Amino acid sequence: MKIRVSYSKLGKIRFTGHRDVAHMWERTMRKAGIAVAMSVGFTPRPKMSFGLALPTGAESLIELIDITLDPNSGVTVDDLDSIANQLSASLPVGMSVTGIRECAGTEVSLQEGVVATTWVMLVAEPADGPDIESAIERVNNSAEVLLMRERKGEKHLDNIRPGILELRSADAELMSSLPADWIGESVGHAVVAVLTTSGRGIRPTELVEVLVPGSDPLNDSASNLWDHLNRVLRINQWIERDGERVDVLTGRPAHPQVCA
Repeated sequence: MKIRVSYSKLGKIRFTGHRDVAHMWERTMRKAGIAVAMSVGFTPRPKMSFGLALPTGAESLIELIDITLDPNSGVTVDDLDSIANQLSASLPVGMSVTGIRECAGTEVSLQEGVVATTWVMLVAEPADGPDIESAIERVNNSAEVLLMRERKGEKHLDNIRPGILELRSADAELMSSLPADWIGESVGHAVVAVLTTSGRGIRPTELVEVLVPGSDPLNDSASNLWDHLNRVLRINQWIERDGERVDVLTGRPAHPQVCA
């Protein structure tokens, strides 16, 4: 049986990189006593496939991992809730299982299937120049948003506007649904963005470069963009089904105010 697990990554553990998180999951499976199928060859590895890497320093309500269980384990669908509890109890502080389901053999991999992600970012208002609300309006009203990016050591000017699927200020209802230490957080303007992951996806830090002129990390004389991006949280991941964007775990359609 293959299972798809969603989990949160909040607090200080956000500074742990993707590779270290993968090692944590291997140890967690052993600690929880859940038998994982192994690959074949000279260096067998647990059959676990991770979703899109979370940038180091970012938090998330929905990270994803597909796990193929040992066929001799005898696990059935009725055991999934128990497995979720075992995993949550074995994960490090700051990580917790938020959902689990059987993964059909016909489903594409997480790396291929996820087409967009939703982020909440706390962006500091620039000391001079337009405020963040005005910057959001400027991007939404633009047919073209140019950003200097680096590929293979060379700089290229890309139009990233088609990859910004939604951009707006976060409302009170959304902020009240976030983790406790985010509620009432006043350090920065709360921005909601739905960014594409297909092709060369857009990173939250790249969006900040667009919203706050002068935060371009490719320019050594510019201010560090992390002076402007105070916190960042991934709150959803989306796949496409029958031409409609749906939640990667539940299959429910995107709410129009969360992912247009």
